[in-house]
Amino acid sequence: MELKEYFEKTKGVGVFSTADGDGRVDSAVYSRPNFLEDGCLAMIMRDRLTHKNLLSNPYAVYLYIEDGPGYKGKRLFLKKLGEGQSRELVESMHRHKDFDHDEETRFLVFFELEKVLPLVGV
Repeated sequence: MELKEYFEKTKGVGVFSTADGDGRVDSAVYSRPNFLEDGCLAMIMRDRLTHKNLLSNPYAVYLYIEDGPGYKGKRLFLKKLGEGQSRELVESMHRHKDFDHDEETRFLVFFELEKVLPLVGV
């Protein structure tokens, strides 16, 4: 099963981890990544600590824990490629029809997938 299909069909919880330029780590609960035609991934982010860390350190890990018994899931090792701030672009990627239309700035951050590992092991 390809990653795009895996994330479309597999229920679970995602955790996005970043570190700033000095190595201070942050983790936050995030929705599933968006998979683009060119093989890149995109995440919608508010202007908070996770996004700020990516300004000084482009590397991140997205950990996905599948619902159900045991410890199944994936770890995606990512490198930031760039970002967009267009409201229309962000809304086009948003999965929920009840998208929160507050005035808080959101970014669509693009990543290269460097490596995929299972949740446990390796």
